[in-house]
Amino acid sequence: MNFLSLFVLIPLLMTCAMFLTKDIRRIRAIMVVGASLLLGLSVALVAMYLGERSAGNGAEMLFTADAVWYAPLNIHYSVGVDGISVAMLLLSSVIVFTGVFASWKMSPLPREFFAWFSLLSIGVFGFFISIDLFTMFMFYEVALIPMYLLIGVWGTGRKEYSAMKLTLMLMGGSALLLVGILGIYFHSAPEGGQLSMNILEISKHTIPMSAQYLFFPLTFVGFGVLGAMFPFHTWSPDGHASAPTAVSMLHAGVLMKLGGYGCFRVAIFLMPEAANELAWIFLTLTGISVVYGAFSAIKQTDLKYINAYSSVSHCGLVLFAILMLNQTAMTGAVLQMLSHGLMTALFFALIGMIYGRTHTRDVREMGGLMKVMPFLSVCFVIAGLASLGLPGLSGFVAEMTVFVGSFEHTDTFHRVFTIVACSSIVITAVYILRMVGKVFYGSVLNKDHLALTDAVWFERLSVVVLIVAIAGLGMAPLWVSNMINDSLLPVVQQLMK
Repeated sequence: MNFLSLFVLIPLLMTCAMFLTKDIRRIRAIMVVGASLLLGLSVALVAMYLGERSAGNGAEMLFTADAVWYAPLNIHYSVGVDGISVAMLLLSSVIVFTGVFASWKMSPLPREFFAWFSLLSIGVFGFFISIDLFTMFMFYEVALIPMYLLIGVWGTGRKEYSAMKLTLMLMGGSALLLVGILGIYFHSAPEGGQLSMNILEISKHTIPMSAQYLFFPLTFVGFGVLGAMFPFHTWSPDGHASAPTAVSMLHAGVLMKLGGYGCFRVAIFLMPEAANELAWIFLTLTGISVVYGAFSAIKQTDLKYINAYSSVSHCGLVLFAILMLNQTAMTGAVLQMLSHGLMTALFFALIGMIYGRTHTRDVREMGGLMKVMPFLSVCFVIAGLASLGLPGLSGFVAEMTVFVGSFEHTDTFHRVFTIVACSSIVITAVYILRMVGKVFYGSVLNKDHLALTDAVWFERLSVVVLIVAIAGLGMAPLWVSNMINDSLLPVVQQLMK
């Protein structure tokens, strides 16, 4: 068996194992063992990947494997990774691991919850290792399907409405994506050769411009819906606000990254000429996402909605950077995916822990929690500082790389939009500092909150792991940046043809 297939096999076994026991201690043990194996596997993959590159292995994708799945359409189970895939797998494993501990006291139906959570993980990991378009799309759908039940059954508030809205909008994006993928497939061999679903094989041929003009927007919008691109972002705040803690963590931390990764890996890499011609249209929309999301967060009073709109802004910055179509900005885009994944998972974990104690997410009903829950409060402040780009934390490295790369364009259009995107830092500082001030400082508004307890061991473990990862990426980003840079060269070469 190929080493990479373990990323799919382990969560599959976790899903199956959920139905072999009803004992909550065994269920937790299965999840901890499985999540720990995935985390250890991703760390080992990073070491192996860096070792291969330092040994001089210059292949575009490493650890590849291929098996025929459906010969008439040339569909294969093809897997492989480059530096970007490795980074996303590491991010996914960290968030799955911390999500397990953040859901330690999940009720009701913990067995069923963790089974669907594991199924969602299968889709996420499978998507990042796939280099066959159909296989990638299949895992993409596997990642989306569990969201409906995870929110509709275990969510809060208007959970049925939020689950339905999320499902309908993401399935609409999937429909566009399927048309785009089939269009790429039927134009994958313009010279009359064998049609292919393999991304590496397709990239060696030039898809006709008439086809690129049609299928680039379809694939970019299809993935962009999941990346919360304006005006297709409205499912995201409602979905985040209603989802249980671990689902919000995986949803915002990893699932939304499938959108940015797909835009980069499929739309831009396979249709570079259309990307160069049409990027300005989507750059306008993503620029709006960055600023609109930040302004919307200022107006919110629900902690989850504040973080959800913050995610719209930060994920908009990912797509914005990708559309700059140069190596520096795209490196920043991947760093931003990693940074946002970690810090938004930390935010949602902390919000869930605070809500579990106060039974409210309204910032107007909270105050002085620093005196009552010092550990959770300090961790929340750290997450806020990472979000607004404090040097030494991951947000600073990612955003500065994005802005420097974006400003490399000398034309007025790109520079104006770069300056507009930069303004989001100031807006972010406003809503983060306002939220922190209202919730954690001042006097305790609700006297019942004086009896609240601070984080217990499994909550502390989840939070500390995420903070260490955020600080680690912020203080030692060079190895990640170099790994990403090497993998961007084929894309940059495609764009410069």
